[in-house]
Amino acid sequence: MIFIDLENKLPTDADLPANIRWKQSDWDSWLAKSARLVGELAKLDAAGQIKDRNELIDKYGGHWGKLKSWLLALSNGKCWFTEARDIASHLDVEHFRPKKATRNGKGPERDGYWWLAFEYTNLRIAGTVPNRKKGAWFPLRHGSRCSTYAHRCEGDEVPHFLDPTNAHDVTLLAFDEEGKAVPAPGIPRWENVRVKRTVERLKLTEHQALAEERRKVWQRTAMLINKYQQALSESRTSAAARERVKATARDIVCLTKPETELSSVAKWCIRLCNDPQLSRLAG
Repeated sequence: MIFIDLENKLPTDADLPANIRWKQSDWDSWLAKSARLVGELAKLDAAGQIKDRNELIDKYGGHWGKLKSWLLALSNGKCWFTEARDIASHLDVEHFRPKKATRNGKGPERDGYWWLAFEYTNLRIAGTVPNRKKGAWFPLRHGSRCSTYAHRCEGDEVPHFLDPTNAHDVTLLAFDEEGKAVPAPGIPRWENVRVKRTVERLKLTEHQALAEERRKVWQRTAMLINKYQQALSESRTSAAARERVKATARDIVCLTKPETELSSVAKWCIRLCNDPQLSRLAG
């Protein structure tokens, strides 16, 4: 899972490639259209025309689709949940809080967060595998407040699913040598529950191709760690060993770069070595 600082990013940011960066006037128009559409949805909802409301959301799916290139750029073309590109199939623009209907872990289906259908901060990039498995699921912790259009309180909700736009949530998910997504060591019981629910519902381990690619990244990282540590132990008396230190350090750094697919797996392999020198390489 990748942390995406969506609260502080806009498609007009100067550091974006020219072919992705939006003009301010275009962005203002997009936001204005979003506000207008939400106003139309609110009228339909107030009139009890839920079917028409949901059809309107579907009709304008292309509106949030316009942001896909920008959202992909924020993660170097990777799924925000799996950190994969092609392994998790095609990448979709996904709504973190479902837009038309929502399912809890138990109990009946409830209405969706339709007022967030065109809210860019509710959008995520997700591979087909996790996106389709997640569907309308968005369980909240027992006793959590539940946001509605009349009483907005998304910030007070306590969701089960980890959110890639929450830097704390990203730290809760770890990986093992078999390529499985697992709870990070030592996290509290509730956070452990959240990780397991997220892994299960988004198929972060169940999708075999993804787990296998993670296993390969772990093995490659472990091999490089062994080579690095061996070369480091010989480097005082050997120029050749010092060259090996430099080369393997470079390779380890490359595996942990944000643009590298599944770089979080390499980082966890390094982190679990409890070696300060290696941790500095991982950044």
